[in-house]
Amino acid sequence: MIEILDGAKETVSYRDHFGIRIYLNREAEHYPIHWHTAAEIIMPFDNVYTVIVNDIKHVLYPGDILVLPPGELHQIFAPESGERIILQFDCSILYNMNGFDSTFHLLRPCVLVTAEQNSSLHNVLKPLLVDIKNEYFSQSHLREASAYAKLIQFFVEIGRNIIHEERRFPHMKSNKQHKYIDKFLQVCNYMNEHCTEDIRVEDLAALTGFSKYHFTRMFKQFMGVSYYNYLIQHRIMYAEKLLIDPNLSVMEVAMRSGFGSLPTFNRVFKTYKKCTPSEYKVLHGNHPISSR
Repeated sequence: MIEILDGAKETVSYRDHFGIRIYLNREAEHYPIHWHTAAEIIMPFDNVYTVIVNDIKHVLYPGDILVLPPGELHQIFAPESGERIILQFDCSILYNMNGFDSTFHLLRPCVLVTAEQNSSLHNVLKPLLVDIKNEYFSQSHLREASAYAKLIQFFVEIGRNIIHEERRFPHMKSNKQHKYIDKFLQVCNYMNEHCTEDIRVEDLAALTGFSKYHFTRMFKQFMGVSYYNYLIQHRIMYAEKLLIDPNLSVMEVAMRSGFGSLPTFNRVFKTYKKCTPSEYKVLHGNHPISSR
């Protein structure tokens, strides 16, 4: 069952397990539409498991691996019998590593890895996931470090695979694809580091050497979202960290996160997180400070 659910937001309780939570789930229980700041990995061992992400149905068979980035609305339907691993983890340790936050955006809204569709990647990811589970439930010395090392390797493998998929720029030769990938990863890193500043599309286009029109079209093809939505999502992620601080008002968070006004911040935040910034503060145990 979901331990802490307020509206559609689940708060993941990691307890003593170092920012990782693993369930060996055997319950014939459905989970309502919800989201969480944790990333989630699901793999059935026995029987099928159905997950709906953003109204798209994914049927997972034994061994299939579904990866959900933070913040994605999803709903789960379980069979009457079966077993599956559900792994949730705090992404903050990975976001501190160059390139990981851009990689998570490439995974949105989710990624399903199966042996039939991508056997080489699946043959790497499945043993890593099983090893993480074994470390999690062990009493071995340095099990935390080992589990995180394998988790990092898991996302390195899936990230490299997705970044270099030919579908990013399907009509280009391989050497030109790699050149474009490098350019747009550079842009993403710049936006990640400067998301609270006034970033103009002309400046981003200049980083790639493309015209504004060509840049906006190619960025959306590469990332799956417009440059503006990518920027807003990072401002929201930054705001989430600030909202946890009980000493900051919602107004202060809005200004520090790059939003021009409190009404705009409230509207955009609710669109992405399905709750207001004030409600988010309360969900994390902090009563909002008056913005006046």
